Amino acid sequence: MNTTQTPQSFAGTPLSNRRLFLKRTTTLAAAAVGGLRTGRADPAPPDLYQARNGRIQQSVVHWCFKPMTVEQLVVHASAMGCKSVELVAPEDWPTLKKHGLTCAIAPNGMPKTPFVYGFNNPRYAPEVLDRMTKRVGECRDAGVPSVIAFTGYRWKDADDPKSGEIGRDEGMANCVKNLKELARTAEKAGVTVCLEHLNTRDSSHPMKGHPGYQGDDLDYCADIVRKVGSPRVKLLFDVYHVQIMHGDLVRRIDQLKDLIGHVHTAGNPGRGELDAAQEIAYPAVMRKLVEVKYAGHVGHEFIPTRNPREGLAEAVRVCDV
Repeated sequence: MNTTQTPQSFAGTPLSNRRLFLKRTTTLAAAAVGGLRTGRADPAPPDLYQARNGRIQQSVVHWCFKPMTVEQLVVHASAMGCKSVELVAPEDWPTLKKHGLTCAIAPNGMPKTPFVYGFNNPRYAPEVLDRMTKRVGECRDAGVPSVIAFTGYRWKDADDPKSGEIGRDEGMANCVKNLKELARTAEKAGVTVCLEHLNTRDSSHPMKGHPGYQGDDLDYCADIVRKVGSPRVKLLFDVYHVQIMHGDLVRRIDQLKDLIGHVHTAGNPGRGELDAAQEIAYPAVMRKLVEVKYAGHVGHEFIPTRNPREGLAEAVRVCDV
């Protein structure tokens, strides 16, 4: 993980300013990895932004903040007023509870890349269904409100693009069938299954885009959710992915307000911080979520390009409308 980023104008700055810059970024870098060598969860610095408005329930996704441990991230997130650290495995849930946080949405339990092997493919769907049924039970027992789900890649052999494609209609029918079966368990457990829409346009990084993912059309995913027809199967509205594939974010939220079960954020392009260098007007997006009375969590899922704690504090501030 890069903990610092040198501005392009750095080389042309006076020596005294460069020394000041180096001193500051060295301090920030040290703070960013505080406790990593010792395994301690060092306290978050007191000068970082803390959410105060309470209209958006903010959360943080752990995978993009590694090598920070779950407990380290929990300490920082809690100090900033976040309510959750999400997409962490059941063995980490007691750590969250110890610090007064929850896991807003759980991973689906697949051992390999979870968005590749999905409900659209009869080759993988039985295993996905078995693992997600178990995960729904774990969520019920721990009070975790939701679990993530994916359509899967459109290739018959998900690891081989030359293996032929699963048609869109076939993929949708398979997803609906399997999600209906899972919904029966989810309804009894009081756990919401959230189907995520992903972008297929960005091929620059395995976690910035997902060429081959069948659910790359937001309306396609929304139609799957509608066809399942369960109050416990919803849509994961990832603002970053929707912006890349569709845009028109505020109108989309308004149109899909009854289907949205969870929200993710990241800056576009690049899946970086929610700063002024990216194009998404996050305050407007958050205000629309408030307007439509969205009561779920908003999980920050950006890949830090500089001091991760400062980037997270900035995201919390921008979304604290």
